[in-house]
Amino acid sequence: MRPDGGYVIEIKGVADNGATDAAYYNPRSIHVAKAQASREGSTIKLYIELRDVNYPGSHYVLSYDPKTDQLNGTYYQAVAKETYEIFFERMK
Repeated sequence: MRPDGGYVIEIKGVADNGATDAAYYNPRSIHVAKAQASREGSTIKLYIELRDVNYPGSHYVLSYDPKTDQLNGTYYQAVAKETYEIFFERMK
């Protein structure tokens, strides 16, 4: 969950090719057009693209930090054409 607004990414599964089954909530469900996981060295990366009302290509570029158990990165808000530094904390 993003502590700055309660936005939630739910990772349901990741295929061997990195295709990721993900959901996004704000707080209602927002359509995830694409979700892809990858690995660069020891870093796990996640790209999530949103396509819905008020989300015309907004996307997250995230990296997993095992020390903090967080996803850190950027969020591009397509309507405003602005990029924000953000992070997600694991919900327990």
